Amino acid sequence: MQRNITVNLGDLVLSLSDAMDLASPLLIQHQQRTAFVVWEMGKAARFSSERLEKIFIAALLHDIGAFSLEEKISLRNFEVENVEDHCIRGELLLNNIPWLKDSARIIRFHHKEWQHWGESIENPLVLESQLLFLADYLECAIKREHYILHQHEDILSKIKSSSGSSIHPHVVDLLITVSHREEFWLDLISPRLYSLLLNEGPFRKIEIDFSDISIIAELFRNMIDFRSRFTSTHSSGVAASASMLARIFGLTDTEIGLVEVAGNLHDIGKLSIPNSILDKPGKLTKEEMAVMKSHTYYTYHVINTIGGLKQIAEWAAYHHEKLDGSGYPFRCTSAELGTGARIMMVADIFTAPAEDRPYRKGMSKDGIVQIIKQFSDRSLLDTRIVNLLFENYNEIFSYVAEKQAVAREFYEKQFEFH
Repeated sequence: MQRNITVNLGDLVLSLSDAMDLASPLLIQHQQRTAFVVWEMGKAARFSSERLEKIFIAALLHDIGAFSLEEKISLRNFEVENVEDHCIRGELLLNNIPWLKDSARIIRFHHKEWQHWGESIENPLVLESQLLFLADYLECAIKREHYILHQHEDILSKIKSSSGSSIHPHVVDLLITVSHREEFWLDLISPRLYSLLLNEGPFRKIEIDFSDISIIAELFRNMIDFRSRFTSTHSSGVAASASMLARIFGLTDTEIGLVEVAGNLHDIGKLSIPNSILDKPGKLTKEEMAVMKSHTYYTYHVINTIGGLKQIAEWAAYHHEKLDGSGYPFRCTSAELGTGARIMMVADIFTAPAEDRPYRKGMSKDGIVQIIKQFSDRSLLDTRIVNLLFENYNEIFSYVAEKQAVAREFYEKQFEFH
């Protein structure tokens, strides 16, 4: 087991940003394309490397506060009534990470039109927010079913018509400067954009250690869980129960940390699932369940694109697998399921039934034990881990409740009414 785990910051943020746009063909690469435009304009404005990195990260995560697929599509179609809601939520989420606070402020104001600022464009926050405003507007104006060089002139014409009103003339001029080459537009819509941003982007050489990886995982855990009050503490509960089980089982401190990160990210693939399915007040249809089964597939591939996190990818994504190969979506058999994955399988089944859902109330201890025992008796779960859970049930339950209470308080105070 690797002791000192580090990952490339660009790889990590790009992969997680990519996950935000999985849910619809209308959204794919939206964050990345917006970041590309901001990056190009920032270079033209001769921003320092630190300033470029700050606005680049803001662009990659600018819609992190849009919790549902439906809201994201409405934003892209310019159909959202209160566009500031997701900006406020985005700032609140990123404010929990000290080294993302500056990016959080840009996200907060990325839909504020120039005519409403009342401050000089020389103010760094004003200029950076305007750059993101324009980049976001440009990307949303692209008609994905049309060839880019058949529409780019019309897009530029619309943007120029907003110069001096919603967009500052200096910002429009920066776009005109970088977009006169066809290369700009072809790069913008290229399927290789991820690789371009990773290999040439402003933070390509920055490595972050495990403590920062954990902080980022908690950020995305909150984005995943806060899509609904019914799931607002789910991943924090899975992470807490999995880490406790890992400790009792005797795993190393490094492995326990990996298990906790896997728990926080285990449902990141649910960003690809519409809220109409996640919040459905009843049993899913066969067709809806088929869509739901894709979420662990996306969990694996999003995390696995981050170099150095393959172990976390497997543990996070295998939580719906079964020892006999009847789980989904990978149909793993017992030989393919390591201890971390087996712990995650038990942790998820332990945590989910206790939570309220739109179609049922949370179960009691007896009900949860009965469900887990049925799985264990059929050799679908690892009996060693199940027995550890039963033997330490009250201790694990208390620890999970404590962690979930913290997540619930944060959600209710900051997000429930935004």
